[in-house]
Amino acid sequence: MYVRPAAAAAAAFLGFTLTLLGGTASYAATGPDSPTTARAALGGPVVYAHRGASAYAPENTLDSIDLAMRLGFEWVENDVQRTRDGELVVIHDDTLARTTDVEQVFPGRQPWRVKDFTAAEIARLDAGSWFGEEYEGARVPTLHEYLDRVSRNQQRLLLEIKKPELYPGIEEQTLKVLEEAGWLDRRHVTQRLVVQSFSADSVRIVHGLRPDLVTAFLGTPAVADLPRYAQFTDRINPWHTTISADWVSAVHGLLGAHGKAMEVDTWIVDDAATARKVQAMGVDGIITNAPDVVQEAVGGY
Repeated sequence: MYVRPAAAAAAAFLGFTLTLLGGTASYAATGPDSPTTARAALGGPVVYAHRGASAYAPENTLDSIDLAMRLGFEWVENDVQRTRDGELVVIHDDTLARTTDVEQVFPGRQPWRVKDFTAAEIARLDAGSWFGEEYEGARVPTLHEYLDRVSRNQQRLLLEIKKPELYPGIEEQTLKVLEEAGWLDRRHVTQRLVVQSFSADSVRIVHGLRPDLVTAFLGTPAVADLPRYAQFTDRINPWHTTISADWVSAVHGLLGAHGKAMEVDTWIVDDAATARKVQAMGVDGIITNAPDVVQEAVGGY
């Protein structure tokens, strides 16, 4: 059974509470069973394939997560947005121009926003040729299609709700699709799924709707603000250039929404030197386009 490093260590922690910035936060004691110690014993940070193995295949496509699977990586990350007719699709940008042939298929409909196209229209687009001719014909998957493939591959999912301010109610809808796909049973919720967003409000909504889910906030809050985030999330996932060992330690020192030591999964790290640098800072996970490079550098899993 898969056990997150900090979760394994958290049972040994002693906690106390502190009221700060209008909220009550729990702090974890450090010592022999700290997250860093437990993580080292388990072989290094968890490696997440960002948008699949996106250094080698077109991002957020089924090809990309299939390649991550063939490379031996369980955890994949994706981005979820919504079409004009209400279908959730897996794509990073809020426009279709960079990663599809939408400008050729639908000229004159600029700026080609995802939310302005129906699911049937998006299904016509080639989402692979921009990356390489061998991927010609790859499609933008719906969230349903993506979840089916992740399940078939026996992978785990770090799901990002992208730009929720553009899509009112997308949190509830995402949870509905996850439920329909069988992703909100105990096994998935405890071992196979994390929901994250750059929007603290969106993370808070997800936590309120499904308090059992593991959630993550994308960003680098000031240390003084961390206790507020700990009330509704379990992880703080920052850009790697914005953190230090002291900051990571401050996150680890808090108990998150599920009463366990908070974790840090940093992004986007694609080279060995940076991977080793953030490993030395004590991060729990590394989100990367090149998971094989990072795994070789840090001995992650």
